Amino acid sequence: MCGIFGVVALTGDPLANRKRVYNLAKRLRHRGPDSYGMDIAMGVPGAPADAQTYLVHKRLSIVAPGPDGDQPLFTAADKKIAFIANGEIYNHAELREKYGIVSANKSDCQVIGHLYEKMGPEFVRELDGMFAYVIEDRHTGRVVAGRDHMGKIPCYIAYGKDGSVWFSSEMKTLVDDPGIEKYEIFPPGHYYVREPGEREGKMTRWYDPQWVTDPEYIPTRDADLTELRETVVDAVKKRLMADVPYAVLLSGGLDSSLITSIAVRHKKEATNTFGSDEPVHSFSIGIKGAPDLVAARAVAEQLGTVHHEVHFTPEEALDALPDIVYHLETFEQVRASVPMYLLCRHIKSLGFKMVLSGEGADELFGGYLYFHKAPDAAEFHRECVRKTTRLHQWDVLRANKSTMAWGIEVRTPLLSQQVCDYAMNTNPEQKVIDMSAKDEEGNPRMEKYLLRKAFDTPDAPYLPKSVLWRQKEQFSDGVGYDWVDGLAKYADAVVSDEDFANAATRFPLSPPLSKEYYLLRSIFEEHFVTGMENGRYAYATCPFGKSIACSTPEAVSWDPEWEKSVGDISGRAVKNVHVAADAFNVAADGGGGAAKAEKSAAGKSAASKASAAKAVVGVSAAAARSGASVRVRAAAIGAGRTRAVGGGRRSDAVLRRGRAFVGLRAVGAFVA
Repeated sequence: MCGIFGVVALTGDPLANRKRVYNLAKRLRHRGPDSYGMDIAMGVPGAPADAQTYLVHKRLSIVAPGPDGDQPLFTAADKKIAFIANGEIYNHAELREKYGIVSANKSDCQVIGHLYEKMGPEFVRELDGMFAYVIEDRHTGRVVAGRDHMGKIPCYIAYGKDGSVWFSSEMKTLVDDPGIEKYEIFPPGHYYVREPGEREGKMTRWYDPQWVTDPEYIPTRDADLTELRETVVDAVKKRLMADVPYAVLLSGGLDSSLITSIAVRHKKEATNTFGSDEPVHSFSIGIKGAPDLVAARAVAEQLGTVHHEVHFTPEEALDALPDIVYHLETFEQVRASVPMYLLCRHIKSLGFKMVLSGEGADELFGGYLYFHKAPDAAEFHRECVRKTTRLHQWDVLRANKSTMAWGIEVRTPLLSQQVCDYAMNTNPEQKVIDMSAKDEEGNPRMEKYLLRKAFDTPDAPYLPKSVLWRQKEQFSDGVGYDWVDGLAKYADAVVSDEDFANAATRFPLSPPLSKEYYLLRSIFEEHFVTGMENGRYAYATCPFGKSIACSTPEAVSWDPEWEKSVGDISGRAVKNVHVAADAFNVAADGGGGAAKAEKSAAGKSAASKASAAKAVVGVSAAAARSGASVRVRAAAIGAGRTRAVGGGRRSDAVLRRGRAFVGLRAVGAFVA
């Protein structure tokens, strides 16, 4: 996995443009710390005479490390088919053999250009992997780009005022360039073609199974447990393709434990895997005593992995908030991203460059606890479709950007095209949760029952029963309830009641319903909206809407009590389902765009002590880049005011990364 940045048909002074492109692409350096390449072309057919193409690649070398895998890529020495790609093509060896592809470059992505030459833009249907790519056909002047079926690899497209078209792995390269007219998410499962003479080009959906394209489709095929198990096992084995050390993220929950178990059991069967005779390394993170740490430790001992346990404190998590929002490029998924981000820093320090992770099962099989309240099988399926097709703005985005912040590639076997299509073409009656029903072994029809049952193999068990049938615990909860609860307390301290009461004025677009989201939206705007040349498009890349235990906004209607609340993504928000739900309260929706703050005696005490503390609220990125001395409106803490620290030019190192320092620390925020 890497970082790509491409600009096609850019007009103006070539020397100035090269510097401009180089500086923007530097913001992707974290995605590709191993090598850098830029290809520049002029005189492409169909483009203005002075138009230039820039293809930039920041490489994280996982397959074929060294110069044999460097990019940009070409199909021949004349460089008439030039391309850049980010991701992994797991069937590249089969494609080379099937289509007679011969190339000195051993990158798995090399097949992309050759397949385009043989079959045009529709070649993407041949790829098995995760990817985003940009191709310039310099024979004709055609531009082609594409993205994988789930959007595992992030990609954005922008349109220049001069008719140029831009592509980038991350949004941060596009927010402030004055030559960009607009930008947006490059949709998953699509390819883009711009023929010579066209200004915007055309998007075509290539990933088009019936479960994605037909809103009325409800599958009726019953799953075969053996087929399901073999499909998942095969997906994991394919994703062990690597020429560098790798590890597994192990939370101790069902999904990550299954991935770890399969990797341990089948590692020697994988093709082109690093250290096939060496033990698998597993990593977990949490606040000391967290549920996930205890469960992960037990699974690691059972499976015989080399296990690494990382601890963090709520204060350390809060320190990371501004960086997390900067890397995520959204205000969602922050709770789960912080521990993942902190864990990957440790993983990187030990020399690992790739990790396996368990994202996807909750969406495909209805694993979130709110699925207990699905009204019927058809709506259960529709919610699975909604959740799965939106993953590129949620868990998939979080998994990719939290890990790539440290130059680590994440692979998600449960979201392979094969597993997705098998799960989403399965009769939802087999997925519906009914805790009163028991199978022949006495197991309840709980969340993700099908997946659990497929790997319930007593003669050769993949997991202990206690793990295989453990209740779903969302990652942000499992790392320690003190983190989720502490974030809410902190937001209550740094966002004043007065400011929150005016949330609808401050944030007219879908005002935040909690102080936590008021805080996160404020950080997001500092990085990507306030003072940015193209900041108005940043919000269009983000999802909005109320959620209960990670539900879609549509599913909130399943329970009248959910509709009356402000919502909360914690699994503990589902009463009478989560074992710790009784001690967790979701505030009522006070209306007017923001809920009224509820003050307990303890909350008043914390706010009072926090009011005496000093907090740093940063300078907007735009102001920082301009070097202007600014005053930033600080959030009120209790009766006092925070100290606005800023003004003057930030360090070049910080600004080149596009960051504004937003140090949201309040010394007294965690008083019990």
